[in-house]
Amino acid sequence: MGQPLQPGPIYKVLHRTVFDYDAPVRDSLNTLHLEPRTFPFQRTLSAVVKVLPATRVRRFHDLFENVTHHFEVLGDHRRLEIESRIRIQNLPLIVPQASQQALLHEYRGGDIPEQTWAYLQDSRFVFRHPQIWRQALDITSGIGPVFEQAVAIMHWVHREFRYEAGSTHVNTHIEEAFALRRGVCQDFTHVMLGLCRAIGIPARYASGYLYNGPRDHLLGAQASHAWPEVFFPDVGWIGFDPTNETLADERYIKVAVGRDYDDVAPVRGTYHGTGHCKMSVAVEVEKAE
Repeated sequence: MGQPLQPGPIYKVLHRTVFDYDAPVRDSLNTLHLEPRTFPFQRTLSAVVKVLPATRVRRFHDLFENVTHHFEVLGDHRRLEIESRIRIQNLPLIVPQASQQALLHEYRGGDIPEQTWAYLQDSRFVFRHPQIWRQALDITSGIGPVFEQAVAIMHWVHREFRYEAGSTHVNTHIEEAFALRRGVCQDFTHVMLGLCRAIGIPARYASGYLYNGPRDHLLGAQASHAWPEVFFPDVGWIGFDPTNETLADERYIKVAVGRDYDDVAPVRGTYHGTGHCKMSVAVEVEKAE
């Protein structure tokens, strides 16, 4: 079995979202993915979610086992504040050699098809496209192990796409992002998901945060971040970040997983009233010890 993993870094994250409306609004219904569950390489130490105006917040697990909060503010209000404070501890990322050498035909046995089926299907933002399939075949030609195929896809997306805030929007689909060859971490993630799924590699969307230490220069830090995860026998889901061309190691703080962004949006809601709203988001990620 080997030696147990030594505890890794502890992080504190503050995520604050504020909506300011230019006139009173009402009937605000909201769903949040701001509290992480415990994952294989990550343990949640504490989590608090607060909402103003004060209201009852219901906590449950969604279809992907994400911790989810739902609340309603029915009366008139001109400001909505949502704040989460979490504290987590990560373990060093170790991918066993056997998992790194696994071939795709090994995914057909046991309970792997049941675990991965949802992450091979079309979803709202990631769907089958002939051009993406052909590109995935070109990238992985001659490469056997799934791990090496995923690494090759990650390198290709990082090399071919330019990180450019404002070039896409929250509802950009994979086909548009693939054609533009630019975007933000959400787009990089959707493209890698599409390339993986096109050739039968189970891949899911992960959202959370990224710690950017004093010597690091990583894109997506100090904001919500996203990256794909690929499934491997014996170890489970491992993250690959094409935005920064690195494995999602102990610097990554995972909050929610799903088929694409639509399943894991940190804050999603509707309301009745004015269409003029100013939204501000602040994220602080600190190493606690």
